[in-house]
Amino acid sequence: QVQLVESGGGLVQAGGSLRLSCASSGRTFSRYAMGWFRQAPGKAREFVASINYSGASTYYADSVKGRFTISRDNAKDRVDLQMNSLKFEDTAVYYCAARLGSGITITTVRLWDYWGQGTQVTVSS
Repeated sequence: QVQLVESGGGLVQAGGSLRLSCASSGRTFSRYAMGWFRQAPGKAREFVASINYSGASTYYADSVKGRFTISRDNAKDRVDLQMNSLKFEDTAVYYCAARLGSGITITTVRLWDYWGQGTQVTVSS
């Protein structure tokens, strides 16, 4: 079992930045690909970014490419999402997720094994 806890959400003006963190406990963190998803009110949960077990490979949704950066620290069992140039449409609850395996282009929600409780990000226009 893997437990994931997100932090770092909040209210920010459009054009601003936020850094989300996800702390993991339980099974060996470095065995898991990690990802960030988000869910806006009335919408389905969607893929944002993912990173492979070593941190050498990353993958992004087109909507955040060039603005968001995912990174991980296996020594601290943590994955971060640096969000820059935030837009109103980035407003959502952001979830950290983990999956066993090497593939990071898996954007389908049901194929990820573990989830955090989410952290709210609100971007004011």
